[in-house]
Amino acid sequence: MTALCAKTWRHASGTPMQIVRLGVDTGYEAPAVYAWARGQGFEQASPVKGVDGFNRLSPVSGPTYVDMTAGGKRIRRGVRLWTVAVSTFKSETYRFLRLERPTDEELAAGSVHPPGTIHLPAWAESEWCKQFVAEQLVTVKTKRGFQRLEWQKLRERNEALDCRSYARAAAWIAGVDRWSEDRWEALETELKDGAGALRSGERIASPKQSTRPVSGARDGNWIGRSRGWIK
Repeated sequence: MTALCAKTWRHASGTPMQIVRLGVDTGYEAPAVYAWARGQGFEQASPVKGVDGFNRLSPVSGPTYVDMTAGGKRIRRGVRLWTVAVSTFKSETYRFLRLERPTDEELAAGSVHPPGTIHLPAWAESEWCKQFVAEQLVTVKTKRGFQRLEWQKLRERNEALDCRSYARAAAWIAGVDRWSEDRWEALETELKDGAGALRSGERIASPKQSTRPVSGARDGNWIGRSRGWIK
């Protein structure tokens, strides 16, 4: 993962970019994840823990501080652990996948993809795509007779969908959902000019935590007016 953080990807404009924030699932070998994130630096690496359900006030909460080393010993300087409402981000993912895309002719005429459009990489093979849509949202009835929404697997492997959820959480932690229109316009200009606006270790102010529900919580529209940055 250390090598991954130093890797570059090219934006549609041709500008190389590095990972600003990496969300790392702590569901397996959590102490090892904590140790690596501590060494990498919490400005770039964010250990995350997913929780189900739609009853969260915020899509990402925390951080809480976990004081444990890879050997299981307690330490004073704890790791920052973020809790992610994966159900919310899965709903957002499926909503974005349903967005109507402009045709090649419309793009040539100057049309753009709607905000939130998910652009799949050329290396995405059949198995990866199946993992990306490996769950469905269903209504279930509780023992008390109440109904609730629940994401259920259609197949065993769903890592691609989980990766998108945690990448979205990493963007939230980095403050993307609180960026002003001016910030988005500046980023757009930098990317078009090839300035390499997003670089590993760049400091982006994290949003202050709020106990109030964010507008659009039910449909997962945490991006709001922000641009089509998932590209």
